[in-house]
Amino acid sequence: MEGTMQDDVPLVVTRCLDYAAKYHGSTEVVSRTVEGPIVRTNYKEVHSRAQAFANALLSMDFRKGDRVATMAWNTHRHLECWYAIMGIGAVCHTLNPRLFHADLEYIINDAQDCIILADISFAKSLEELAPKLPSVRRYIFLTDEGHMPKAPSLRAQCYETVVADWLPRSKGFSWPELDERQGCGLCYTSGTTGRPKGVMYTHRSNVLHAMASATPDGLGGGTSDTMLAVVPMFHANSWGIAFSAPMVGMRLVLPAAALDGRSVYELMAAEEVTVTAGVPTVWLALQAHMEADPARRLERMRVLVIGGSAMPRKLLDFFGDRHGIDVRQMWGMTETSPMGTFGTPVHSGGVEPGPEERAAQRLTQGRPHFLSDLRIVDESGRELPWDGKAFGNLHIRGPVVLQSYFKAGRPAVDADRWFDTGDVATMSPRGFMQITDRAKDVIKSGGEWISSIEIENAAVGHPQVGEAAVIAVPHPKWTERPLLVVVPKPGQNPSKEDILGYLAGKVAKWWVPDDVVFLKEIPHTATGKIYKLALRKQLGGYDFGPASKL
Repeated sequence: MEGTMQDDVPLVVTRCLDYAAKYHGSTEVVSRTVEGPIVRTNYKEVHSRAQAFANALLSMDFRKGDRVATMAWNTHRHLECWYAIMGIGAVCHTLNPRLFHADLEYIINDAQDCIILADISFAKSLEELAPKLPSVRRYIFLTDEGHMPKAPSLRAQCYETVVADWLPRSKGFSWPELDERQGCGLCYTSGTTGRPKGVMYTHRSNVLHAMASATPDGLGGGTSDTMLAVVPMFHANSWGIAFSAPMVGMRLVLPAAALDGRSVYELMAAEEVTVTAGVPTVWLALQAHMEADPARRLERMRVLVIGGSAMPRKLLDFFGDRHGIDVRQMWGMTETSPMGTFGTPVHSGGVEPGPEERAAQRLTQGRPHFLSDLRIVDESGRELPWDGKAFGNLHIRGPVVLQSYFKAGRPAVDADRWFDTGDVATMSPRGFMQITDRAKDVIKSGGEWISSIEIENAAVGHPQVGEAAVIAVPHPKWTERPLLVVVPKPGQNPSKEDILGYLAGKVAKWWVPDDVVFLKEIPHTATGKIYKLALRKQLGGYDFGPASKL
């Protein structure tokens, strides 16, 4: 028997902004701009400007499914572009400006982008790239006439001029009717193990993901909250914040490119931010800025979501214990929309966990939300127990997980739709997942696995350590042993003995690295993660020698 509900209404992303404009129209969208000043707008204005730009795009000879690229920071203009592009049936392809030109050239040509919308800070890069981008027929800078860059070869248009021209003509505009399974967003992986691969999100997957991330155990914000969207809109689908914030009518603050500790603190304090999300690098810089003056506090902050890489314990201690903020981890990938798990503690039979148990749960990557399913398997594909001890390859499936890569022509999942994440993890009896390594980074010493992530997190707790990474190095007796790479904090000069002595008792004795190498900096990917492939190449000549140190 068929149901009698209106389930033929498509789940398209413009519903998020339509709702915000109608029921939360006066709620602010605060945006620091690339040009400098802070702009205050609201959801009603964002909605009308997005529709005006959508109307303009339709006049530019578009076909359904055309890719429109953005190369921009988190601003109100970028937000408007997302909805304008997706709302007309085109695909919003977010370009990571931190990539090398060769990668950008490959990605733009692979996607066959027809228009690039860019912040003025990327004018020079686009002039250099333009002769190698045959599919791009138009460039638009997200600025006003007074700040248009001198880039004559691009013959670029001015976004504010286009919007102003089409605003009067767009009253009564209606979004075209779209299929919810149609592609609307394209994001490429960072490509650390080969060419970047495209992930094509659908309207349906984005809306479902936003619903999951907007739950109390996810981003945890509502109509009374102010969200600072730290994670860049060009990275991993912006963690879905561009959809979930308007979906719940949450006040939104966009920081543009200013993500240093001082700038983030000043914006959070001035705008009374209550909820935020981003990678550990940003929060470590914020912590350093706040520690420089104990009077610096964030009285209104409630929830701090950390993802992208494992959260160091010192962030939990500082923001959680000292400042009373609900600190939680999130795990996910470009391929999972990206949020797959949330690290909020769980009660047992109505009993709240004690401080140590709560901390232990928060230091995991968390439990899956209702749209994702996890398992860990051994090398033969046999499912492993959830005992918190067994290490296995982490698999995920669900309606917000990719089925295949863009243009791949073959599934990226097995017959049961399980996607191999490339991570190695444990699962606790209560479903808390703990990443121990990337499969390509795992250290196997004497037949046993060592978690490089746990060693790294312990090492960055040393007061003189700014950043740490652990890689596997061949060993004559144990096959592999961990080598610790450390970047000291400015003005600090720790010794090898200082570091290894500090680790004693914090990790298993046989996990303690055999040596420490000090560097001025550790290589990172364009998404800010430690680039261990480059680090292994950089230290490729290292040799532990014939003597065992165990």
